[in-house]
Amino acid sequence: MCIVTRERGQADGLLRFVAGPDGQLTPDLRLNLPGRGCWVMAEREKVELAVKRKLFGRALKTEVVVDPDLGAAVEGLLCASLLGMMNMARKSGQFITGSGKVEEAVRSGAAIALMHASDAAEDGVRKLRQANTARAKGERQALIPVFRLFSAEELSLAMGEGGFIHAAALAGQAGEGVVKRAMILARYRYGPDKGVD
Repeated sequence: MCIVTRERGQADGLLRFVAGPDGQLTPDLRLNLPGRGCWVMAEREKVELAVKRKLFGRALKTEVVVDPDLGAAVEGLLCASLLGMMNMARKSGQFITGSGKVEEAVRSGAAIALMHASDAAEDGVRKLRQANTARAKGERQALIPVFRLFSAEELSLAMGEGGFIHAAALAGQAGEGVVKRAMILARYRYGPDKGVD
């Protein structure tokens, strides 16, 4: 249950926090840290509200040291987690880049999500949107999700030569991990049902 809204939800829509041995509040993104935890909706606005209202100490029933910039710190961790999973998925062949390869993966049904740099040219985005629409109509399925979470420069800095403008996550554990982390980051930044085309 979210300590801000008091709403119940699934773990993939919530963030867990625990108090470390030193009393420092720690985000538990992997859900594996020991100790009593509390949950907040996976939205930056809710995390910042929990900090402002001093809800973490009450929920954890102990005094905790809370970073006043916890909202930004959590976003940084979510970004790092997604970028790390993209690299892992690439190594396992479940994350491909390049407009031509991505379009082929979308049209063939192999892609489970599309990613564009936030500053990608509209022409390239439109071409892949058309491929996504054609695949959905042909197979009578929903469109695959589309994310625009990082600029080309951010991707280049984070991934080196692995930076991209257009990419696709493919089916498999690592590819699905990319989609899951992208969904959480999009929700965290933009709120529920936003940030995903």
